[in-house]
Amino acid sequence: MSTFHDDGLSVIYSDRTGSPDLRLIHYNDVYHIEPGSAEPVGGASRFQSLINYYRTDPRFAGQPDILTFFSGDAFNPSLESTITKGRHMVPFLNKVKTDVACVGNHDLDFGVAQFRHLSSQCRFPWLLANVLDPALGEDVPIADCGKTCMLTSSNGIKVGVIGLGEREWLGTINALPPDLIYKSASQTVQALVPSLRKQGAKLIIAVTHQREPNDQKLAKNLPSGLVDIILGGHDHFYAHAVVNGTHVLRSGTDFKQLSYIEFFRKPDGASGWDVNIIRRDVVRSIPEDPATVNLVAKLTSSLQAKLEKPVGYTVSPLDGRFSTVRQCESNLGNFVCDLMRFYYAADCAMMAGGTIRGDQIYPPGILRLKDLLNCFPFEDPVVLVRLQGHALLEALENGVSQLPALEGRFTQVSNIAFGYKLSAPAGSRITFARVGGKPIDLQRDYVLATRGYMARGKDGFASLLVQSEGGKVEEIVCEENGVLISTILRQYFLSLKVMGKWQRWSPSLKRHWGSVHHNLHGKGWLKPPSATSSPISEKTPGRRLGHRPALQRTARTAYYYGRFPDEANPETANGTNGDAMDSDSDEDPEVLTSPRPTTNYVTHPARSSAEEEHRLQLARRVVRKWMRHTGLQPTTLNAMDGEGEFTPAWTSGISPRLEGRIVIE
Repeated sequence: MSTFHDDGLSVIYSDRTGSPDLRLIHYNDVYHIEPGSAEPVGGASRFQSLINYYRTDPRFAGQPDILTFFSGDAFNPSLESTITKGRHMVPFLNKVKTDVACVGNHDLDFGVAQFRHLSSQCRFPWLLANVLDPALGEDVPIADCGKTCMLTSSNGIKVGVIGLGEREWLGTINALPPDLIYKSASQTVQALVPSLRKQGAKLIIAVTHQREPNDQKLAKNLPSGLVDIILGGHDHFYAHAVVNGTHVLRSGTDFKQLSYIEFFRKPDGASGWDVNIIRRDVVRSIPEDPATVNLVAKLTSSLQAKLEKPVGYTVSPLDGRFSTVRQCESNLGNFVCDLMRFYYAADCAMMAGGTIRGDQIYPPGILRLKDLLNCFPFEDPVVLVRLQGHALLEALENGVSQLPALEGRFTQVSNIAFGYKLSAPAGSRITFARVGGKPIDLQRDYVLATRGYMARGKDGFASLLVQSEGGKVEEIVCEENGVLISTILRQYFLSLKVMGKWQRWSPSLKRHWGSVHHNLHGKGWLKPPSATSSPISEKTPGRRLGHRPALQRTARTAYYYGRFPDEANPETANGTNGDAMDSDSDEDPEVLTSPRPTTNYVTHPARSSAEEEHRLQLARRVVRKWMRHTGLQPTTLNAMDGEGEFTPAWTSGISPRLEGRIVIE
């Protein structure tokens, strides 16, 4: 068997050439229909072009038609699914001409009833043979899915397919029917294959939604040759291995990769198959399919105006890759966990790494609403609980228990430091654990901010199970009263706005966000503005818009963050700024602020008249834009022709860093 790589293409081949006896396409775990920024860019439109190539290109004339396999996870999580509850993916799965799919854990995120509704609109069967729901009848899979199906190639060859899931992800789903029965994957396969063979199946395929170690374990536990290939999902990377004579394959994620597979009968009547596996990366050079472009545009057009809206700014790259957040410390994880902790004034915070869904590095620059919702699409809020130290330690142990598998349960933390040893057995991998710099006291009570999902004991976090769910942990803020992570982030960036303040900005809200800013920014994570122009401003020849004049800063100069001048300026603390323009709605200018002196630099005397005029021009242009958004007619300002509108420069940006919170020993 040989391997070679080319641009967007990798091949694992058996040295067989010519027309194959069977042709397959496999893909898994697709969430985002639009392309990303880094190669492979993915996106449903280029993915469809690749599908069309293998189906219709003259090179494949006279060869068997393609059979297409999907290994689960499409209906959640994504930005679109937060609105459509997964139904937006049905047209894309159908357009690909999927022939069979295995149920993934996220396909059930909106409940079994919604999954059944969505699957009824799919033009292919969904399989899951080893998860049974006794409420539906004896030996009936969850959601009334099938256990197997028989596909027939255009040349008459029959392919038997079995759908399988793993036990582990059953604990990650928010709402499942009671009393589900899980059956061993290997035992299920051995029980079902004879019937498929009896029906004439020449090839047996297991389409699974399991982590790679479980797929390899399945191949190892089966008699050699019982299954010809395992097409897996659940992992978000591309991998191929041959285990016990069986090919084990997973085909990437997010419309960024697919596998094109050719099967050849072995020569001279020998049993078995020779296999060519061709990995295709969906790179930018692949043209987009026009019909799919229109389909994507139709879906996203109503969302674009708000989703593209800038809400924040980052000075540092934010690492949200699965390979980071599911096995080690992430600066993005640090930032969000710290924000959760200070928002709730907790002793510490803990978030499952799988909460972060972006699977990318967000480069320095503007953060859009789209980025926040893509990265944090889940609908369970942040809760506040009181628990003992031994429960906290058990939660940390659970977080590292499944490594090296990149499970979402790996914890990102705030005011917690811990080390773990991968070579130690699960359950005893934590080598040290501290809260606030001190070893965890197993009998002491700690106040923890965490996701409601984890407080319901999901993903193995049994030690966090709250009393309302049958556990022992006390709820201080329950899910009903909690706030989504995405909402906390939006509120945080709103609180950094330069001009005005939120509508009905109460003294208690001032105190709350004042405390959050004071604690969060004490690390130096909020960076002051550079002297460059706004990334989204117009360019003025010979001058960099948004550049502030230099000020003489003394030890007595007062600084404050965002809209909290009551901590630094007694006048505004007494309410003299009550008529300031509101910034409560999404129609506000997309600007942030930074620590700044309470001295008003616009009225600072150390300026020339030319600088004064320039400042007034900028002010007029800003106000013009604000008035346009509010529907007012700025007649006086409009009389000053040629100035147009101007969005002030972005100022402060977040810059979280790694701090050694998680140590791999």
